[in-house]
Amino acid sequence: MNRALNPSTLASSIIHSNMASAASISIIAVAWVTCILFYGIYLDTAVVVFEAASESSALDLEMKALQETGWWSTTDSSHNSSPCEWQGISCTDSGSIAQIILANSYLKGKLKLKFSSFPNLYFIDLHGNGLQGSIPSDIGTLSNLAFLDLSFNHLRGEIPLSIVSLTKLNRLTISSNKIHGSIPSEIGNMKNLNRLDLGWNKISGSIPKGIGNLKNLMHVDLSSNNLIGSIPTTLAGCSNLQELLLSHNNLTGQVLHHLADLHSLSTIELSHNFFSGEIPVLLGYAGFLSVLNLSNNKLTGNISLALINIKVVDLSYNSLKGKIPDSYDQYHPLDTLIGNNYLCGNFKGFPSCHPSTFVSKIKFIVPIAILLGFLALGGFILSRCMVKKSQSKFTETRDGNLFSIWNHDGHIAYETIIKVTEEFDIKYCIGIGAYGSVYKAELPGGRTVALKKLHKLQDENPAFYNCFKNEVKVLLEIRHRNIVKLQGFCLHKRCTFLIYKYIEKGSLLSVLSNDLEAVELDWSNRMNIIKGTAHALSYLHHECIPSILHRDISSKNILLNSEFQAFVSDFGTTKLLDHDSSNQTLVAGTYGYIAPELAYTFAVTEKCDVYSFGVVALEILMGRHPSEILTLLSSSSSRAVMLNDIFDQRLPPPVCLVVEDILLVASIAFACLCTKPKS
Repeated sequence: MNRALNPSTLASSIIHSNMASAASISIIAVAWVTCILFYGIYLDTAVVVFEAASESSALDLEMKALQETGWWSTTDSSHNSSPCEWQGISCTDSGSIAQIILANSYLKGKLKLKFSSFPNLYFIDLHGNGLQGSIPSDIGTLSNLAFLDLSFNHLRGEIPLSIVSLTKLNRLTISSNKIHGSIPSEIGNMKNLNRLDLGWNKISGSIPKGIGNLKNLMHVDLSSNNLIGSIPTTLAGCSNLQELLLSHNNLTGQVLHHLADLHSLSTIELSHNFFSGEIPVLLGYAGFLSVLNLSNNKLTGNISLALINIKVVDLSYNSLKGKIPDSYDQYHPLDTLIGNNYLCGNFKGFPSCHPSTFVSKIKFIVPIAILLGFLALGGFILSRCMVKKSQSKFTETRDGNLFSIWNHDGHIAYETIIKVTEEFDIKYCIGIGAYGSVYKAELPGGRTVALKKLHKLQDENPAFYNCFKNEVKVLLEIRHRNIVKLQGFCLHKRCTFLIYKYIEKGSLLSVLSNDLEAVELDWSNRMNIIKGTAHALSYLHHECIPSILHRDISSKNILLNSEFQAFVSDFGTTKLLDHDSSNQTLVAGTYGYIAPELAYTFAVTEKCDVYSFGVVALEILMGRHPSEILTLLSSSSSRAVMLNDIFDQRLPPPVCLVVEDILLVASIAFACLCTKPKS
């Protein structure tokens, strides 16, 4: 048999054997062919077995990498079940890992996922888990990755340079972490990127010029970082860009007229930077532009009418000059121009643009407003006798202290405040707001108070004196355990300030922003804060005559004492509700908390505070501002939202004792956010 299978032996037999018949030769030939075919099949089978073994080995590596994270229970990750059956895992037809979706899943610990073990992974969503550590450098091996969301964690370190090799990536979201370092200069290699979200980190350096190579980019959020330099002119290459969010950085230079060439751009947020120069007129003719926020910069020049028509615009706290377009108040509230002290116009609170009166009004409008407004206020306070005569003292001194009243310890001299704060030294400052800065001061005798000092630019503006008068008037009248206590005020030629009881923990916003304090703010404490805020609003709306509308309920205006009790503060935008009038007013409040109906009706009702309360209640449950929920509620599409997915992931799940309260609060909060105020 062996000789028959040997080609040389077979040939020799055919030549030398004269007795071999044709039939014998045929049989031998068939045997030869059969042997060759069998040998070939054997080889093919060996290859298939080898490939199957390799694939099995690759799947084992994927399973091992998942098990090493510790994100799944021992039962789920046992060798008896395929990872394709585990929570948050989706696989390809061959069983390879394709998606890992574990958003808001209480993962905690370090991000120790070995990315190089997943050749077919194209979707990763791990946001809202409190993950720590740095982003592994082997993330660049995920050649098929199209979606990456690591936002709302505690990741540190720099953005790995290898990430720029993810050329199929559509969405890169690493916002709300503690990432530092610079944005990789090679980011322009990520040609398929349509969403870049690196906001709320500690990223420094400049915006890479290569960003202009991202032709598919639609959304850029680099806000709340430490970026420097100017906006690169190459950004004009992002022809599909719709949203540009760069607020709260250290950016400089001029607002590029190139932005007007981005015809799809609908939102430009550049507030709280150091941009200078004039606002490009061409921005006013950008076809889809609907939101333009340039507040808190160093911009100069005039206001173009084309810039404001229909658009939502905020130009406050700049150095704009000249005449305000007469139709400005048809499109925007005048407080979007606050802080621009060189503007004039036919509007209350702004000097006339007539040459003969402009200078004189700039010079005298403040003292006139002070004398008239506060003399009237003084009469009001004395007539109401809100404090005992022995505890209060009205003084008018020669040193410029026009008006002061204290309802504790008698009259305290202006010089005492200057002395204990070392002339309002920055080291005593504990917060900065739109109207002023807040200082902590210890008075003689050991009493600690909070001083709200008006910004110098503000106390030269009559509009801010109105806010000052409102706050004094309201706080002297109201008495409630959940409303901050006013203890005095001072109006002086050098500065103006209010004196409050010092609230130890500071604002709810600052506590929620601090991971350690946020954990201390457990579910029971959070329920009490929501209840306290509700009690305060109920008092203002239903027990005061006339009703009092706060108009700026937000997490920064709710203060917490050492026992986490809530105190509503900052009544600078308060309005007394007249049920016999239309109550139309300028929009006031904090962006993200303002009721949507104010944008088109300007009619203020108690429902405006109710909406803001709903936002704050959700913020307390989530541990962060519910911007995504608000966007979802305002959209025409509907999507189920699981409460478990929105709860603050820094806290353990609520125990049975507070679950009922939490469910009630959540249902009330969503009801407060109804798009129809009358509901």
